[in-house]
Amino acid sequence: MSAIREAYLQAAASTAAVLGDPAVAAAWDRPSALAEFSVRGLAGHLASQVLFVPRVLAAAEPEEEPVPLLGYYAKSEWIGADVNAEVNVRLREMGEGLATEGAAALVAEVDSVVRDLRSALPATPADRAVAFSRRVLRIDDFLITRMMEIAVHSDDLASSVGIATPELPSEVYDPVLALLSQLAVRRHGQTAVLRALSRAERAPATIAAI
Repeated sequence: MSAIREAYLQAAASTAAVLGDPAVAAAWDRPSALAEFSVRGLAGHLASQVLFVPRVLAAAEPEEEPVPLLGYYAKSEWIGADVNAEVNVRLREMGEGLATEGAAALVAEVDSVVRDLRSALPATPADRAVAFSRRVLRIDDFLITRMMEIAVHSDDLASSVGIATPELPSEVYDPVLALLSQLAVRRHGQTAVLRALSRAERAPATIAAI
């Protein structure tokens, strides 16, 4: 099994752990740290980064040529979109829908999928292509996109309920950081990112990648 798949399984297990923190259930119906997201909706959105993987693997392999990892984000309509843009409304509705049975049911579902993926991912061919969000990716590139979502939204959820953001292992964090850095450079340019990381006196106001 590839290092990326092993890393993804660690990220998925971390997702189950943060969703299962009692503080999440206690704050279930409160607003989250993300505009217009409730805690339950954000929890559902985080959980989807695990729950959607077996659904993607169960679908027929697409015939189209996969796009490179950064190419997946080239036409992502949610990047930089207004909080009330249709794409963001759909994401919030999806998260709410996944959370309708409550915190305990959501955690149980994620735990079950993580167990299944421990068998399914090693058995998936290395060159397997998958279709997601109207684009085609190699399986490992797809899993990197999900690890990025897990890292970012685990922090969002932890901040929403007053718990520590999970510390992810370097096997997860390193490819996520590389992806976010590349997206930030594409959005803001090399100089802005360089200064943000090395020169506080010349740092731009933001180098947000997404």
